[in-house]
Amino acid sequence: MTTGGTRTGLTTRADVEAARARIGRTVRRTPVLRVEPAALGGAPGAAPVALKLEMLQHTGSFKARGALNALLTAGDLPAAGVVAASGGNHGLAVAWAAARLGAPATVFVPETAPGAKVAGLRALGADVRLVGTRYAEALAAARERVLQTGALAVHAYDEPAVVAGQGTVGLELAEDAPDVDTVLVAVGGGGLAGGVAAALRGTARVVGVEPVGCPTWHRARAAGVPVDVEVGGVAADSLGATRLGALGFAALTEAGAGSVLVDPDAVLAARHLLWQRLRLAVEPGAAVAAAALLSGAYRPQPAERVAVVLCGANSDPVDLA
Repeated sequence: MTTGGTRTGLTTRADVEAARARIGRTVRRTPVLRVEPAALGGAPGAAPVALKLEMLQHTGSFKARGALNALLTAGDLPAAGVVAASGGNHGLAVAWAAARLGAPATVFVPETAPGAKVAGLRALGADVRLVGTRYAEALAAARERVLQTGALAVHAYDEPAVVAGQGTVGLELAEDAPDVDTVLVAVGGGGLAGGVAAALRGTARVVGVEPVGCPTWHRARAAGVPVDVEVGGVAADSLGATRLGALGFAALTEAGAGSVLVDPDAVLAARHLLWQRLRLAVEPGAAVAAAALLSGAYRPQPAERVAVVLCGANSDPVDLA
C-alpha cells in the first residue's frame, strides 16, 4: 500500500520511509532519553528505559508528522482549505501544517476539549467549532462541513498518509535506540501505534497501552475486528476514539502487537512521577504508556530493553507541582 492507498490496506515500512522523505526537513527529530529503570518502577539491575520525547514535537505531539504528510500527499489544496475533527492534538497539527502551506483550517472539537488545546488552535489561526461531548460528534460535523464546502478532510488516525507519517516516530527510535526489544505506545484510534508497528515490524515488538476507559485496541484484538467501545476517563481527550481505525488494526495485528490496560490512577501517578523525577511534563494520554511500567501492568523480562513513547504535552501543567 502506498500513502495514497485504501483505508483497508496494510501500512508498510516503505510507506513510512516515503513519509519521512516528505516531511523530514520540517518536523523535529525528537530525542531519546535513557533513564535508569528504577525511575519508572523497574527492578534494580534491569536495562535502562529509552524514552522517546515526542512531546517536544511541533504543536506538542506526534500528530504534526501525520498531518503534514497528509497535506503534502494531497498536492494542491482546495480554496476552502482543510477540515479536521479532533480531541485537540490532531487539530493543532492540522492547523499548524495548513498554516505552513498557506491554507485555512477549520477544526471541530468536542466541548470537553481542554482549554489549552482550544487556545492553541485559535493561536494557530484555525476556525474552531465546539460540537458535542465526544470525538464521534465532532467527526460527524466535520464531514458535513466537507460536503458543504469541498474542503479537504484530514482524518485523525484512519488515513494512509497520516498513519505513515506517525510511523516516522518508529524509524527514529530504531536508529537512536537500536537495541530496544519492546516499544510501549499509547493507543487511541491507532494511528501512532499502527505506524510505529509498521516501521518496527520484524525488529522490535510493539505493545499498545490503553486506559481501562478507552480500550479500542484491547477490544478489537479480542474480537478480531475493530468494535465500538464506550470511552471516558482521564485520557479521553486524546485517546477517546470510540473505535480503532482499520489501518491501525491491520498494522498492529500484522505485527503481532501486545495489549495492556492501565487504571486511571496509574496514569495520573505516572504523569506526576515523570514530572517529579525527570522534569518531563506530559499530558495524561502520553503518561499512559509509562503507566504500564510504573504500575506493573507490563513487566519486562530481566534482559529486555524497553522504550516508551511519550507522545504529547498539551495539557495544563498547573497540577504537576
